[in-house]
Amino acid sequence: MSKLSFAAIAFVVAFSGVAAQSAETRGACKADYDKFCAGIAPGSGIVACLNAKRDQLSATCKTALDSRKKK
Repeated sequence: MSKLSFAAIAFVVAFSGVAAQSAETRGACKADYDKFCAGIAPGSGIVACLNAKRDQLSATCKTALDSRKKK
């Protein structure tokens, strides 16, 4: 299995285990995850990683993370 395939699967698994996490948020933040947090294993704080890099995230991902907090 290639590293990219593993990262994509890890991303989906990590986000699917988070309550109230929508497919919309996963899609909105995938590129940012790949760029800033690809080394983070599922269950090890992907959302925390994204929030730590917040100033570098795309506007779409920031909006998705914000809407996640409101749920």
